[in-house]
Amino acid sequence: MNTFTNPLKERLKEAEPLFGLWLSMGSETAAEALAHAGFDWLLIDMEHTPNDSADTIAQLRAIAAAHLPTEPVVRLPDSEPWLVKHVLDAGARTVMFPNVASAEEAARAVSLTQYPDARTPGGQRGVAGAVRAAAYGARRDYLQGANAQIATIVQIESAAALADVENIAKVPGVDCLFVGPADLAASLGHLGDSKHPDVVAAVQRIVAAAREAGVAAGIFAMDAAAARQYREMGFSFIALAADVMWLVRATRQALQEARS
Repeated sequence: MNTFTNPLKERLKEAEPLFGLWLSMGSETAAEALAHAGFDWLLIDMEHTPNDSADTIAQLRAIAAAHLPTEPVVRLPDSEPWLVKHVLDAGARTVMFPNVASAEEAARAVSLTQYPDARTPGGQRGVAGAVRAAAYGARRDYLQGANAQIATIVQIESAAALADVENIAKVPGVDCLFVGPADLAASLGHLGDSKHPDVVAAVQRIVAAAREAGVAAGIFAMDAAAARQYREMGFSFIALAADVMWLVRATRQALQEARS
């Protein structure tokens, strides 16, 4: 596999669903093991987990060590320019921005992933040559091809974002709208009830906006049954829960079976 292209970016344009998993444990061993499970992508979560910059680069290396077409995705904790620069220089090619509330915020997120050049004069990514993304300087052509290989995913998880979702979806450089069901439900006044009719209607609106703009729609599914339902709704970028959730579920079930 060519490590200097991003096949996931192209696959996001296809109708075939891409299934992934949240990496919440901060474990490079778990990341490497799960890279062999056959997922299309694995997401290193820096927002709600102990993953810091060092943990993130360790997991990027672990996933790459599997030598399989599983693409790492990094969810940032915020849209701070220095942090975006850190994860891109570390080798992340697909990044998720949390809680993007407007088309202006989406455009800023895209600009943070791009070097300034003739095609993207508003790019804000800082330039450094001896970074992992550029094979520590061995790839002299990295700067010329970097912008085209970055995939940008923005999370729609607030009432404000929902109100502007059609415009967010049309921002150039946005590759995927990803629903945060729990936060979206809370923002709509239904904390803990992501199945409320208002939330379901909001989710359907997000899928429709993504379809109209020609970008992918993604969502977090708690289990396989939910993943199938979301797939039928039109989602094509689906997280099948998280590593720590499956660990706890499987061990609890095994323990219960042993005790019975």
